[in-house]
Amino acid sequence: MMRPTRKHSGYWAFLAHRLSGLGLALFLPLHFLALGTAIQGAAKLNSFLEWTENPLAKFAEIILVILLSAHLTGGLRLLALEFLPWSERQKTWISIGAGISLAAGLAMLFNLI
Repeated sequence: MMRPTRKHSGYWAFLAHRLSGLGLALFLPLHFLALGTAIQGAAKLNSFLEWTENPLAKFAEIILVILLSAHLTGGLRLLALEFLPWSERQKTWISIGAGISLAAGLAMLFNLI
């Protein structure tokens, strides 16, 4: 049985923010690897860029955009909690943030197809 605090939408927003941050942290070494290929010369960079045309890499880009937008909207939610008076509309704002994250991911998906 779930504890009452875990049923609250704020808990799920907190969890999404933390997990998206973790996902972004795991992506960072791959980003540095890609940047490192540019230092090794144009041929290495072009080889890496050809690999990014792989459907799995395209799917990973979509996930990355969703993680970025989820982390952004979660951070904005935290700023709102800190600096704005908060009311019972919290669930609405959380839903709007989740919707924006999903919309960003879908926009990326439709742009890639």
